[in-house]
Amino acid sequence: MAFWRSYPRNLKVLLIAMIINSTGMAFLWPLHTIYITQSMGRTLSEAGFVLMLHSAAEIFGSLLGGYLYDRIRGKFSLLFGVVFSALLIFFISIGLPWPLYIAAMVLLGLGIGTIFPPIYALAGIVWKEGGRKSFNLMYLVMNLGVAIGTALGGIVAQFSFQYVFWANGFTYLLFIFVIWFGLKEPDTVHEIVRKQSSTGRPKTGRRSIPGLYSLLILCLGFMFCWVTYIQWQTSISTYMQRLGFSLSAYSSLWTINGLLILFAQPWIQWLMARLQIAIKLQLLAGVTLFMLTFGVLANSQAYGGFVTAIVIITIGEILIFPAVPAIADRLAPIGKRGMYQGLVNGAANVGRTIGPLLGGLFYDGFGPVVLLYSCIFISGFALICFGTYQRLLYTHHEAKTVKINK
Repeated sequence: MAFWRSYPRNLKVLLIAMIINSTGMAFLWPLHTIYITQSMGRTLSEAGFVLMLHSAAEIFGSLLGGYLYDRIRGKFSLLFGVVFSALLIFFISIGLPWPLYIAAMVLLGLGIGTIFPPIYALAGIVWKEGGRKSFNLMYLVMNLGVAIGTALGGIVAQFSFQYVFWANGFTYLLFIFVIWFGLKEPDTVHEIVRKQSSTGRPKTGRRSIPGLYSLLILCLGFMFCWVTYIQWQTSISTYMQRLGFSLSAYSSLWTINGLLILFAQPWIQWLMARLQIAIKLQLLAGVTLFMLTFGVLANSQAYGGFVTAIVIITIGEILIFPAVPAIADRLAPIGKRGMYQGLVNGAANVGRTIGPLLGGLFYDGFGPVVLLYSCIFISGFALICFGTYQRLLYTHHEAKTVKINK
């Protein structure tokens, strides 16, 4: 455990909070559809509509969370989102009529969305010398929490769905306790922001505008990645059932995904640092693996092809998903760190929202093979975005002298 002792105290608090939060969310999110269709007696289309509204609300929640972080202390903006979400979870657990349930789910999406920008913004502050390591660790523990939560959620749901809501609410209460008593937020950044505000000078100047444009291009590429990645949870599961594979065979793919993230991610990130691979090249390699994944799926209907594909795309997500918030942290000027992380999380939520809709339209209209090749095409747009996001950031002279990809 020497490696754990080497981390700053505040980072360890954030890691513990992240695993608690992701465990609690994973208790509930895989079971939403089952709860709506079985316990509430609604159709699958109605369930999909509610979950789409929930995801759309998360987009606005991400922007709100970033805004609150930049306006009030990160610790308090984080607690606001968690307390708001906890109250809604316990409210939903009492059993709501359908219209009120829809409204509560939308508000819950808003609350959940506000949580992640402050976490990632704080991760960039509490261990500046760690570079992208903070974001790699956050990504790792988040997936560990997902693995724990999905396993326990199914067990708890066998007794009562109400217990699932209670378990999720309990994790939020535990999250509040850890952050309130454990996190000692650095004051330096906020003091700088207050000093700049008191002088009447803007917090960001013209030099921050290219950084914002670069971030928007980066976020666009991130959105394209999520549009394709989310197909594994929607259209590809339907495709596998159409080919005659069982639900357990599909679930085993996610077991492989989780194990690879937990055991391969630290090694891959160590290799990236050892070889001093630029973070831009890391992104490009990740998208290339995304494209290769769907190429494999489009040309193989055997179960081995799906296993190979999940291995490839898992390595791709290991390269992409922690890197994007790390880049956003470097691009963020003083006083805008929350907004930048909010945009990143919002872009991911946009991809998760429109991806199932686009996937369903392509699948129903043209068939699964066309959908898979379309995912290669969409990933190509991500490749372009990741390859060009730095173009607006520096002049030709600065590009030769300034390196942001350490």
